[in-house]
Amino acid sequence: MESGSNRHIGDLLKERNIELVGADPVTRQGFTQVPNFILTKADISVGAKLAYAMLLKYAWGDDACFPGQATLATDMGSGERSVRRYLDELEKVKLLEVVQRGLGKTNLYRLFLTVQKPGSRGRR
Repeated sequence: MESGSNRHIGDLLKERNIELVGADPVTRQGFTQVPNFILTKADISVGAKLAYAMLLKYAWGDDACFPGQATLATDMGSGERSVRRYLDELEKVKLLEVVQRGLGKTNLYRLFLTVQKPGSRGRR
């Protein structure tokens, strides 16, 4: 059996037969947990934090995500130029790696869920 840390919350909820009481159309769409170190990170903007949360939202179901920047912009209520700036911020602080998948395809986004130790050379 897999350890609990390697399993998705949706699988755990199904397994435990948890009933959501009082759920409405808004809450039935689910929730996204964002690590606290992201929420309190002083060297990135609020927009970059929201972009990180949106990428987490997309990735939780599949362990990967590749939304287009237009999709991100629409879902965030932002412009595509702002989205690019937020993604650049996340790359600079090594919370995100953007992998280009080819002409006409959306990028693959790799989110890092751990804090890099000072002096470490990288995560790759």
